[in-house]
Amino acid sequence: MSEPAETTESRTLPGGSDRRWTAIDTNWTLSLFGTAVGAGILFLPMNAGAGGLWTLIVVTALVLPMTYLSHRALSRFVCASRHPDSDITVVAREYFGDTAGKIVGVLYFLSIYPIVLIYGVGITNAIDSTIVNQLGMPSPPRWLLSGVLIALLTAVMVAGERVTMLVTQIIVWPLAFIVMGVSLLLIPEWDLEGQTAVQPPLEMGATVWLTIPVLVFAFSHAAAISQFSVALQRDYGPALAPRKASKILLVVAVALVVFTMTFVFSCTFALGQDGLRAASASNLPVLSYLANVMQSPLISFAGPAIAIAAITSSYFGHYMGASEGARSIARMFLGDARVDAVSPRAQDWLVATFIFTTTWIVAILNPSILDLIDRLSGPVIASILYLMPMYAIHKVPALEPYRGRWSNVFVTIAGLVAVTGIFFGFLN
Repeated sequence: MSEPAETTESRTLPGGSDRRWTAIDTNWTLSLFGTAVGAGILFLPMNAGAGGLWTLIVVTALVLPMTYLSHRALSRFVCASRHPDSDITVVAREYFGDTAGKIVGVLYFLSIYPIVLIYGVGITNAIDSTIVNQLGMPSPPRWLLSGVLIALLTAVMVAGERVTMLVTQIIVWPLAFIVMGVSLLLIPEWDLEGQTAVQPPLEMGATVWLTIPVLVFAFSHAAAISQFSVALQRDYGPALAPRKASKILLVVAVALVVFTMTFVFSCTFALGQDGLRAASASNLPVLSYLANVMQSPLISFAGPAIAIAAITSSYFGHYMGASEGARSIARMFLGDARVDAVSPRAQDWLVATFIFTTTWIVAILNPSILDLIDRLSGPVIASILYLMPMYAIHKVPALEPYRGRWSNVFVTIAGLVAVTGIFFGFLN
């Protein structure tokens, strides 16, 4: 089915035609790229590179259409609403009814909250590794180290979220440039021996299947899509916003794939299969592991610093989303009156206490970060980012113009693979 026909309204916008790239588009491209570039990429090489060169090529070929088409569908899901200022949870209630909308709201919270838990484990392990391997000091008690670190991160959020988010946005770009620099710095360490062997088809399929939930996690910028879509409707009008969103999201997806997969290829070739398995077993971000095994003084000290900065900025961003999601769930199930009876400051402390306590417990238990991604975060994100928009396109009249396309089949299959990866991971 062809794209919906243009209307007179959709052919023009402030400053020119819809083909013109504007400063608004550039700002959103940078913002979405910054949202996606975080600590998630530091855990991707252990899964994506596990099958060697040819499996990595297959994964790279899949991730561009996966990232672009899924985020485009979620943006269209929001843009098709009768109420241009509505976020994803409100739009879901409009499309599916109150009960289904509540379910979507809970899933949306669960797509963000487990990431906070993951980064609680990650920051504890990264700091502990730095203390032992770079500073040569004994490892502190895990319950104490994790408690202090998570309390400090949570306290920063309670003290001033606006300042924290500003600092986070400032951190992201130097972080991105440094990660690309590390990718290039590792080139002299590349060793392709054993990387070019072709896995048997079933083994390669299993590796790709287990990698897809991590790809969903690492490339997701779904948390910003609602705000992005609402802003485009305000700036360009409801008719033009979906087309502008498609163009911006394509640029973002291409930039993310080039940036992230360059890092993954470089880490894979530098560490080899044995090194990737050891990195996975260490439950560390790949840069922290590289710092422990590489002879380069620069990587030895820059690697942990980058990993810690990435995890910290990602923790702040996802704490914000989890906090907002918790408040939204409280309003859905308790009602506005009961929630408003509690002062905003008290709400902040209640949410902070919940997030701190649960994250501290998980950090002490130290579960496998890749298992948390494979079996919890990746599948839940896929249900919201991949499957919900496809179901809406099939059922909701406002989204009828987008039916009957090959891209819908591709996104649905990718989403199902990511969600069923939870069962395959347990079986494996």
